Amino acid sequence: MNSNRRVVITGIGLVSPLGVGTKLTWERLVRGESGVGLITRFDASRYSTRIAAEIRNFDPLAFIDRKEVRRMDLFIQYALAAAALAVEDAAIDPALLEGDNCGVYVSSGIGGIGQIEEWHKVLLEKGPERVSPFFLVATIINEAAGQISIRYRSRGPNSATATACTASLHAIGDAYRIISRGEADVMIAGGSEAPITPLGVAGFCAMKALSERNDEPQRASRPFDAQRDGFVMGEGAGILILEELNLALKRGARIYAEIVGYGMSGDAYHVAAPDPVGEGAAAVMKRALNDAHLHPEEIQYINAHGTSTPLNDRIETQAIKKVFKEQAYKLAVSSTKSMTGHLLGAAGALEAGITALTLYHQIIPPTINYEFPDPDCDLDYVPNQARQAEITYAMTNSFGFGGTNGCLILKRFTESL
Repeated sequence: MNSNRRVVITGIGLVSPLGVGTKLTWERLVRGESGVGLITRFDASRYSTRIAAEIRNFDPLAFIDRKEVRRMDLFIQYALAAAALAVEDAAIDPALLEGDNCGVYVSSGIGGIGQIEEWHKVLLEKGPERVSPFFLVATIINEAAGQISIRYRSRGPNSATATACTASLHAIGDAYRIISRGEADVMIAGGSEAPITPLGVAGFCAMKALSERNDEPQRASRPFDAQRDGFVMGEGAGILILEELNLALKRGARIYAEIVGYGMSGDAYHVAAPDPVGEGAAAVMKRALNDAHLHPEEIQYINAHGTSTPLNDRIETQAIKKVFKEQAYKLAVSSTKSMTGHLLGAAGALEAGITALTLYHQIIPPTINYEFPDPDCDLDYVPNQARQAEITYAMTNSFGFGGTNGCLILKRFTESL
């Protein structure tokens, strides 16, 4: 895709298992700290997996009116909080968010599963007349984007994808293209997820997708390690402020990074398992490189999808080697899911924000819990300690159920502000 307008990231709002706020999340990432612990939201004693990466100190009343909190699923609350943090971080005039030139593209993989479970229980125990009239608007996936647009009076393009674990990366990539095409000057983009519920965890337990390292929660998420046994479910939101470059320069904005490439692909293989030879994953990285007009050797860092499942990590490694060939062994490849867990539909946005921070600070977060090398995963995974590095171009991958894939390429912004 040939884009005439350049797009930069000027605000980052993160609500993650490492903390409420971008600064705290980043500091803990660089220190290599884990956000994983025992599940506290419900009694998980009968579950094969009893651990998750929960957000421990989230106060919705710091961001949302008490009356409105009761009418929103937790995933919408997280999205509004992350949006508020991103807007504050961007130091943007609220007038630039109002009207037709600012849009909202905020996605989720599952949406309001917590409220669905609660109101289904009410239906069964008390009857249909006791179901809240706010039930549907509290749970539908696009209501996170809707609530954000209402708050900031943003009447530009408004959408939400539901592409599983790729949803929020797709949201940012699509928002990037909206600005590139001239359909908006500013986009509030990202994703949110709150899946740590009895049914959500039970579903992934039934699929045997989750780590069962219940006695060592903080060591459970170990991407690319030979003893990985499944992913750790996480929750939270990542929201980015994207702006057309000239607007950002005119207002003297701090620019974290420039978005220069975006790719999408499908595995066309299985409803849950990745393509066993990594063709879809390789294709999406190639498409992002083509979109950015870059050669593989120009990339220095990949924030990997890296879920800590036996299949995903091996196949992603295989796909990276397909695309980068010998250059693959010169890349730094880390998975921050080792610390945050897997935020499902919000993972892509969280990791896009982290990738932008990596470029801005020139520090690569580590893959923690990397102890036992896997011969099938033989790249440089930045094991256990953050690393100072000179990075000009970085890539971030997201792969989802149904074989949906996304890839973003970001560039360090060094031009004069």
